[in-house]
Amino acid sequence: MTGLTHRLAAWSARFNPLRQSAFEFLQSPFLKQLLHPAPEAAPVTLTQRRLYILPTRHGLIFALMLLVMLLGSINYANSMGFVLTFLLGSLAVVSILHTYRNLAQLTISAGKSAPVFVGQEARFHLSASNTGNIPRYAIGLRAGKDVAGFTDVAPNHAAALAFGLPAQRRGLLRAPSFNLFSTFPLGLFRTWTHLDLDINCLVYPRPAAEALPLPAFQAQTGQGSRHGAGQEDFSGLRTYRNGDSLRHVAWKAVAREQGMLTKQFDGATQQELWLDWDLLPGMDVETRLSRLTRWVLDADTAAQRYGLRLPGRVLSPASGAEHRRQCLETLALFGL
Repeated sequence: MTGLTHRLAAWSARFNPLRQSAFEFLQSPFLKQLLHPAPEAAPVTLTQRRLYILPTRHGLIFALMLLVMLLGSINYANSMGFVLTFLLGSLAVVSILHTYRNLAQLTISAGKSAPVFVGQEARFHLSASNTGNIPRYAIGLRAGKDVAGFTDVAPNHAAALAFGLPAQRRGLLRAPSFNLFSTFPLGLFRTWTHLDLDINCLVYPRPAAEALPLPAFQAQTGQGSRHGAGQEDFSGLRTYRNGDSLRHVAWKAVAREQGMLTKQFDGATQQELWLDWDLLPGMDVETRLSRLTRWVLDADTAAQRYGLRLPGRVLSPASGAEHRRQCLETLALFGL
């Protein structure tokens, strides 16, 4: 029996290159482009036309074993051998329907992708909705060569799936095509669908690594004359930065273990903080955007009101999460 098993494994190994070649052809970019020429708008329902099914490696070995059992039953005229062979064959045929039905009529929707910075991983979220009364088990998601995960989907419920992609350039990062697949229930057959949905993730410029002092405040009125921070009226606290005078450190806050904070004072005139493209001469575009991104993050952390000036685009001074998002989005899409 052991020798027979080894022979079946050897026969299966001979078929592996052919099966691998067929699978690679089905996954080839040319065929994907031919079948799906442009990204689709979500949601997408997995109908019969979208699903493919082929035997797995275990399914091929199982078929060879059934063939050997059939030949042995014929040779020895063993009726019990016939019964067992046809029973197992029937189970395999029925499993084709269950494998196909495990993926059919699922509705795939795209979730919202949170913005990331260059160098981080962009996460693309999907939702698989099951509007039928049959539970779906072990739905797998493959993006590229890696399997991103599996999930089960209960009847009349939805389940979340996600996969990641390194963000290497600023701008809008489009999600690559991916496969949903299932080998449920016996692992003898594999059904899958190829999807190329219109999903994007906004990628902000990479913040400059080194800490940079914020630009000097500018007078709100006038023709661009610059003034230092005022010294008359206390206006608030901000995070301590290298170079701040120790006379302006809020030592009471330090005693209360609130960290190093610097007192801020208003002058006689209203002052504004402008993060200006022209303050960074002699740098290439990406280095400028990287430093401006660092300034936006530092100014937001210090709860400052700041504005952003880029060639052809000006964002008035403001503060808060929404202003931070607008500034970072403007930097991410600059020149694209």
